[in-house]
Amino acid sequence: MFLTISTTGNQERPATDLGFLLHKHPERAQAFSTSHGTAHVLYPEASTERCTAALLLEVDPVALVRRGKGKGRGGAPDSALAQYVNDRPYAASSLLAVALAKVFKTALHGVCQAMPERAAAPLPLRIEVPALPARGGAGLVRALFEPLGWDTVEAEPVVLDAEFPEWGDSRYVRLVLEGELRLADALNHLYVLLPVLDDAKHYWVAPDEVDKLLRAGDGWLAGHPERRLITARYLSRRWGLAREATERLELVRLAEAEGMDVEEVDNAVDETTDTEERPVPLAERRREAILAALDAAGATRVLDLGCGQGQLVQALLKDVRYTEIVGVDVSVRALTVAARRLRLDRMGERQAARVKLVQGSLAYTDKRLTGYDAAVLSEVIEHLDLPRLPALEYAVFGSARPRTVLVTTPNVEYNVRWESLPAGHVRHGDHRFEWTREEFRSWAAEVARQYGYGVGFTPVGPDDPEVGPPTQMAVFTRDDAAPTDPAPTDETLKEVTA
Repeated sequence: MFLTISTTGNQERPATDLGFLLHKHPERAQAFSTSHGTAHVLYPEASTERCTAALLLEVDPVALVRRGKGKGRGGAPDSALAQYVNDRPYAASSLLAVALAKVFKTALHGVCQAMPERAAAPLPLRIEVPALPARGGAGLVRALFEPLGWDTVEAEPVVLDAEFPEWGDSRYVRLVLEGELRLADALNHLYVLLPVLDDAKHYWVAPDEVDKLLRAGDGWLAGHPERRLITARYLSRRWGLAREATERLELVRLAEAEGMDVEEVDNAVDETTDTEERPVPLAERRREAILAALDAAGATRVLDLGCGQGQLVQALLKDVRYTEIVGVDVSVRALTVAARRLRLDRMGERQAARVKLVQGSLAYTDKRLTGYDAAVLSEVIEHLDLPRLPALEYAVFGSARPRTVLVTTPNVEYNVRWESLPAGHVRHGDHRFEWTREEFRSWAAEVARQYGYGVGFTPVGPDDPEVGPPTQMAVFTRDDAAPTDPAPTDETLKEVTA
């Protein structure tokens, strides 16, 4: 496998600066061991006017097969011959992309301490790949590279046999790219698109490939017209990973369109439950009030029931006093977003032992939720139909029975203070009800009486003298000496045992 990277220059900006940018000296031929062979870097030409760096990859097919135990590309048990007679040593593929990332790792990240201004500036580049598999033909090659700013994209088909032109073209092309781009951008284009064009990878595609794709595609993949094809092929059509990558790229695209950070866009999905004008400050005040109440209760093992995208779980993880944190939600999608927010796949072993995300409905009893110090129901109850509320009450207060339960919900009286909220409307389209302060206190007092809890109330947000706070919070504390009536009614049993 072989590719060359060339640039031109002059006395003020010599072409040999390419050696600094690639971190490979033009006067030395260097060799690097890889898991599938040896990568060589050499400079066929190096002058002030023109400099060319070549990457030559010598693949050891036998070692590759033995190390992979027959897995990967062409790894079917009945294809032993194909493991030894193939195009691996000659045609660019994921093998070359991996070698590119290893040999030019620093250049891929756009880092050059000796010449930072040159690394950040576009260069006149010419890249040649003599043999590139292109499943989709020359048209697909142009469709992938032309939107990336290359002035010239040549994809010359390689004939099967020059002596027998009637046999037609092979699936290989000779690729030539010319244009003024940052070297890091050009290398990242190759790193992603070489295996995409080959439509195969020589190694097992694990979940961390999504992060690799998004890192290499930063700044260009989210807006690429062929991003779905690129994502699917790069991730070897593992549709779960492709779906995750597509969702994350969509967030990037939306963030770029709105001029926001990705985290701001991601947070906005859950934080708009109060108002479009001031959602984040009130959400932060809720979390602050919840954390203060948990601190006062001395809780160390906490349930976040209806955890959504994991904002509270994330806040709890920052405090080492919380030794076990369990986020529960009925939505698998929400739990997936929460896992990404928490970076569970990259979390250290000790930190990961403190947190768990569980899929489950709060309308049913769940033995996994018993024995905890505290449970939080933050902006949850108003999303239930009122006839289903007794089932939640029994599941939390009658079955799980944590020592402390915190419940927050909107105060409907405060809605008149939201200028953007039409009269008579609830704050969120999914709210089944919103209670006045008296209605909330009556409900909480009855739940406390039935299940043996004491209850107090805390305002969250500015406490308006006329209409009260925007959010109301009830703090339930279990009274083990109080008489209880935890047996569910017939209607509740229908919900709990359905």
